[in-house]
Amino acid sequence: MLTAISTALSGMNADTTAISIIGNDLANLNTTGYKSNELEFHDLVAQSLGITESSGQVGLGVGQVSSVTNFAQGSLQTTNGPTDVAIQGDGFFVVKDHSGNNLYTRDGSFQINANGNLVTSTGDLVQGWSSTVSGAAVNTNGAIGNLTVPLGATIPASATTTMNLAINLNSSASTTGTDSSFAVPVQVVDSQGTSHTLTATFSKTAANAWSYALTVPTTDVKSGSGSVATGTLTFGSNGLLTNPTASNDPQAVKVTGLADGASDLSINWNLYDSSGNSTITQFAEASAVSGTTQNGFTAGQISKISLQNGGTMVANYSNGQQVTIGQLALATVSNPESLISVGNNNLQASATTGQPAIGTANTGARGNIVGGAIESSTVDIATEFTQLLTVQRSYQANSRVITTGDQMVQDTLNLIHP
Repeated sequence: MLTAISTALSGMNADTTAISIIGNDLANLNTTGYKSNELEFHDLVAQSLGITESSGQVGLGVGQVSSVTNFAQGSLQTTNGPTDVAIQGDGFFVVKDHSGNNLYTRDGSFQINANGNLVTSTGDLVQGWSSTVSGAAVNTNGAIGNLTVPLGATIPASATTTMNLAINLNSSASTTGTDSSFAVPVQVVDSQGTSHTLTATFSKTAANAWSYALTVPTTDVKSGSGSVATGTLTFGSNGLLTNPTASNDPQAVKVTGLADGASDLSINWNLYDSSGNSTITQFAEASAVSGTTQNGFTAGQISKISLQNGGTMVANYSNGQQVTIGQLALATVSNPESLISVGNNNLQASATTGQPAIGTANTGARGNIVGGAIESSTVDIATEFTQLLTVQRSYQANSRVITTGDQMVQDTLNLIHP
């Protein structure tokens, strides 16, 4: 009888542990990146009753319940948070706790702290590669470190060196009417970041022929009329530019003696695109501009930090420029089930954990990093409730065994002391 009671007690102890594991899973139903656990029961060695090996064994109950983390992919939830990322596939983000230990997590709800470090929601430092020089490519071949944003950093101005104008000039315009002239303003930037309005004025001189003059305001230069370039354009019967030819492109535009003391501007004005097609046409439509582009920009400060697909960290500047300043690191582990949970959605390598392989997303069997999203918990409430009811019934059945065993013991004792 005592064996039956101890066997049932082992079952009740196992069910108690199982309830705790299930309860922990249900408690983390909404925990970002949480992985559910699978219960594993195993029986204890059986005792032999001295008959035959196959028919004379009686089990001694169930051993301590163990759990194995199920690292199945969780669903991705779009958040549009600028520093939220999720892993699609294998891998873990690498973080460093306050003691300097490397930990691993699937929780990509990151943020920037007051020191400019990319951190987890609990303050652990996210690891990766940072750009050491503003605008330089990120070197992912070196050792990983804290991902840091250069708070207050300024991107210097860049002077305009090329410009493009996409324009149609009205072939029906007269040489003397109000439609004989058409002006297009273009904003260009000097070496100090000052913007200047460069105006291109086109005047029809004859059929299929136009002249142009490029000017800047006289106040922008130390002396002179502000004229910086002149020339002529000739069009064919099909309305396409024939002179200057593509072989004579681009046209040189020089702005000298700037009043603000900046360096002289030397701009290449491209009349043809990369395919050799003229960007200035002459068709029987009102003169109009469809687009202007130039490569200069003023100085700017960081206005926003975001994590992009693939794990790149991008700084957006107030002048519209974007610069990649970092790259998230991903680690893969050959036996992730050996990782130990240490709280705060973090896992730590154990003595049996294989050496983590660290690299970038989409390399070496590592998954992809999706920006503006987080990974949901893999806990399935229906499965957990089914297990909960099963364990509850098991606990009740084992308690009935103990009750029955106790009653049989009492009946036996009553035989001696009626």
